Amino acid sequence: IHPATGVQAFHIRQLASTLGLKGNLSKQLGTLIDQLYHLFIQIDASLIEINPLVIDKADQLIALDGKINIDGSALYRHPELAILRDVNQEDSSEAAAREHDLNYIRLEGNIGCMVNGAGLAMATMDLVKLHGGKPANFLDVGGGTTAARVTEAFKLILSDQHVKAVFVNIFGGIVRCDLIADGIIEAIQQVGIQIPLVIRLEGTNAAQGLAKLNESGLKLHTIADLTEAAKKVVELVNADKGETK
Repeated sequence: IHPATGVQAFHIRQLASTLGLKGNLSKQLGTLIDQLYHLFIQIDASLIEINPLVIDKADQLIALDGKINIDGSALYRHPELAILRDVNQEDSSEAAAREHDLNYIRLEGNIGCMVNGAGLAMATMDLVKLHGGKPANFLDVGGGTTAARVTEAFKLILSDQHVKAVFVNIFGGIVRCDLIADGIIEAIQQVGIQIPLVIRLEGTNAAQGLAKLNESGLKLHTIADLTEAAKKVVELVNADKGETK
């Protein structure tokens, strides 16, 4: 469906033909699809799903069950929907992350990951897994990372008692790596991290950021190469378990 034209008659004909619906049922489908599309646009949905769609004995189409997901970034335009949120139904860590504009999902591993950018976060977790580690979370701190956000990110990661090491992987595009380094140092001093910490910085002012970290006197490992950094954090976790790699 092209956003400039919306639902067209040929869309309905194609869907009806595919589903084997004719006559009155085809008309009902047209009304249903048209209303679904307008609802999708009106409430800034990211997903509206009907499953199953059934035909009853009276030859009527019925949406027997459905699901709606709202784009969280658009909730400020829909206060009537925002008030329906029930934080008791959410993971407490994930709910806390949203309060600080962090994208956090808890997983089942033991290596905490702090990354900026969803794509880089996925690649980081893949590398950790490739080299024998188990990511404990997906955590995207976003492009406009600040010292305060880094501190909150560390708190989220360390709230998981299964985490045995933390892997920080930051690419400085919009954000400067030297400012990220300041945030990391401040966060470590404030939170008091007692587990191994591997940091990889690349991009804008990466050299200055790494220098700050290396001169901080804090117990951490700085590695420029992403693959080597992933190997190192897995090695540290295995060493902590008394394993050899």
